[in-house]
Amino acid sequence: MAVEWVAAAAGASALLWGFSTWMTRRIEARVPMMGRCVEIDGERFHYVEEGKGPPLVMIHGLMGSSRNLTYALSGQLCEHFRVITLDRPGSGYSTRHKGTAADLPAQARQVAAFIQTLGLDKPLVLGHSLGGAISLALALDHPEAVSGLVLVAPLTHPQPTLPLVFWSLAVRPALLRRLVAHTLTVPMGLLMRRSVVKGIFAPDPAPDDFATRGGGLLGMRPDNFYAASSEIALVNDYLPDMIKRYGQLTLPIGLIYGAQDRVLDVRKHGQALADRVPGLKLQLVDGRGHMLPITATARVVEVVQQVAKRVKPVQSASVLHPPFALTNK
Repeated sequence: MAVEWVAAAAGASALLWGFSTWMTRRIEARVPMMGRCVEIDGERFHYVEEGKGPPLVMIHGLMGSSRNLTYALSGQLCEHFRVITLDRPGSGYSTRHKGTAADLPAQARQVAAFIQTLGLDKPLVLGHSLGGAISLALALDHPEAVSGLVLVAPLTHPQPTLPLVFWSLAVRPALLRRLVAHTLTVPMGLLMRRSVVKGIFAPDPAPDDFATRGGGLLGMRPDNFYAASSEIALVNDYLPDMIKRYGQLTLPIGLIYGAQDRVLDVRKHGQALADRVPGLKLQLVDGRGHMLPITATARVVEVVQQVAKRVKPVQSASVLHPPFALTNK
């Protein structure tokens, strides 16, 4: 009887694995790579580059991709900045091979290497959600690589429990994580994708085309799930040390949060960071949730402009008096 159960489980796993592989190809056909790639330390980094001007590197959050930030935000910025929107290692179309570290210091090193490889001269760095934590690690560990930070609904302190929308990522043993990624992630993602997207955007409505234009479907692929689950298993290990050093940050920083964010608590992450960094002010967007790059684009652009003014002298920075009208997308 036990042998029969094992055989049945193996057969079901093989079918699910094959289905996931087939669906991954379909997802990638619907949401193709749209930028360019560069190889750094054996990993492929996919990024989208738009516009001219001072460099601005943008880093997306957990289970996301560069499309979260190119959906609306990069188009508002590219007339005045050279906007480089990165797929983090293991996300979107960037790779994270077995053995490549997924913790915050490692990702900060990888972003610093990316900045150096592209020859960027101390760019502004914008980080959303988990991308905000990586941006903070970059500024703390590699201050020579960045001139200022724009933190959009950033993760800044340890999370005792995962936000409800990310509970599926709580798979700790690496072998089990790999099995779940290649068997259950795609079918469960198909069943739950609407509720997950709704939870990430709440209380704002999610745009109808977020799955494709916003890259939502890419997060359902097995390798993306595995990468995100690996990240979340490690993130709390390094935040306590970072918190101790937040007070050392002296570069220009902008901090913005949705007042009704249901993914990360604005007091525990936004205000708690502002309390530790001298002179840092938290800006709130009333009635908005976690996905401010899409739901409050104009407000995020304003914060970028504010930080840019503090980085460059007014008389030498063409981005300081933009002759364009901001629209809230």
